[in-house]
Amino acid sequence: MTKQILTFCAILFLCTITNAQRKSDLIAEVAMLKTQLDSVSSEVAHAKQNEKIGLTEAATYKKQVAELQDANLTLMKNLNSFAEVSNKNTSIVNTAMATIEAKEAQLKKIKATLASHDSTALIVLTNAKQTLGENAKIGVSNGAVIISEKLATVFGSDTGTSVTASTEEWLGKIAAMLTANPTTTLTVEGLSMTGDLNTPAQQALAIENVLKNKYEIAPERLSSLGRDGNLKEGINLKIHPKYDDFYAMVKEEMKN
Repeated sequence: MTKQILTFCAILFLCTITNAQRKSDLIAEVAMLKTQLDSVSSEVAHAKQNEKIGLTEAATYKKQVAELQDANLTLMKNLNSFAEVSNKNTSIVNTAMATIEAKEAQLKKIKATLASHDSTALIVLTNAKQTLGENAKIGVSNGAVIISEKLATVFGSDTGTSVTASTEEWLGKIAAMLTANPTTTLTVEGLSMTGDLNTPAQQALAIENVLKNKYEIAPERLSSLGRDGNLKEGINLKIHPKYDDFYAMVKEEMKN
């Protein structure tokens, strides 16, 4: 009986030890699982936190990208507007420059023509002094070379209207000067101091006819008139540029 009790006690002790060991193992396993759970929970929480941060950063980046796109669009619009204005300004400047250059060319042409007239007047003046002599009455006024002579010398009297033979020879020298300077024309003025312009006009026309008929000066290069001499009488031969051509040229240039 005693042996049976001892055996039972031994078995009970072993069972107790076994249960205690198993309980200890379970507690250890539970502790380990709790540790793992805590670790996983921590990682999940950390992941959620990172996800939240990532979403926030993504939203921030998205907002920045949108703002940059808007800024870029505005910049492109401004650049296009600037380019358009710049092109218009360039066009305006180019047009203005072209106009200025055209006007400059016109002025240069007119200036060159005037310079040519002055040069021609100087040549005619020199030629007149050489041809007619130092005693000839020669002057210059408004670009024209003026050769003056008394009525009695040209017509034999103050009221004569027929050119004398010596005057015809003298007019031959005038014709030679006109031939040597083909860009010039001649205006014959009969001057009156009495108010009678008919006789001076006839006297001027007589000289024009000699130059035209005898010396074959082109009619379009000759003109004659009678005018008030302001207390002077006589004949003025005015050799000057072709004013009609010059004025026509200036008028045409000013149209452009």
